[in-house]
Amino acid sequence: MTANASGRAAPIDHLLTLDGLPRAAIESLLDRAQRFADGQIARDRLAGTAVCTLFFEASTRTRLSFQLAAQRLGADVLNFDASTSSTSKGETALDTLRTIEAMGVRGFIVRHRVDGAVAELAAHAGPDTHLVNAGDGRSAHPTQGLLDMLTLRQAKGPDFSRLKVLMVGDVKHSRVARSDLQALRALGVGELRVCGPLALLPVDDGTLAGCGVSDDLDAALEGVDAVMMLRLQRERMDDGLVASLEDYHRDYGLTGSRLRRAAPDAVVMHPGPINRGVEITDEVADGPQSLILRQVANGVAVRMAVLESLLG
Repeated sequence: MTANASGRAAPIDHLLTLDGLPRAAIESLLDRAQRFADGQIARDRLAGTAVCTLFFEASTRTRLSFQLAAQRLGADVLNFDASTSSTSKGETALDTLRTIEAMGVRGFIVRHRVDGAVAELAAHAGPDTHLVNAGDGRSAHPTQGLLDMLTLRQAKGPDFSRLKVLMVGDVKHSRVARSDLQALRALGVGELRVCGPLALLPVDDGTLAGCGVSDDLDAALEGVDAVMMLRLQRERMDDGLVASLEDYHRDYGLTGSRLRRAAPDAVVMHPGPINRGVEITDEVADGPQSLILRQVANGVAVRMAVLESLLG
């Protein structure tokens, strides 16, 4: 995606990552999503268009919000379940894509456990087919990054240069973390801090470029405007990286007393699903500074904006 001479984002073929996406393109999608959230744009803009949620990995929030977004735009929605499909008989993901393409489906929302799998499918898709990466391996989750930016912008305003943002937890295995960090840098955030066990922080891959890195949560929280908590990706990590869930909560769990180290009006975010009592306590997750449910709500508007941009 690029910005045209008017400053608006040019059309896109696929949304695979936020890495390298220009600031103008991100802001254009956020502006469009806000208009959808405010009810300022007529629905049914994709009437007669078929969209398929092609998920090879489990999901609740992402899958349902994409489905709702497509339905609100008037699209015909097909929900693909890998466990009951021909993939269980040995059909490849690419053959699955081509089979559904042959039925006249133009839009695919793809989640896959393998890094780069969605980009590989996009490279072999037909010229009128458009793909959205709904999360691939540890690599990227661009619409989660966009909805997190929309949520933060609603709470703190459009000038990210004033903000100190802290990301806490398992960055190494998190596609959400990578997309959020890419978006925050593109939007010119004032200060980026990352905190977690050293074993759960990526090394030498550029993910933490420009970030202040610490393994001391109490120190990292001082004066921040937003705290972005991450789920422990236990399904993706090797044994032994975390001694125990109890130890992790003691050192890196966000509690009410810890949150008081942040700025008085700091906000708390989490992409879900939440491991209550591990990354975050009920007091914080359900407290007045939590934006977790607003993130979920914004997911529908952001995904409407993305689908419209791709398929409109």
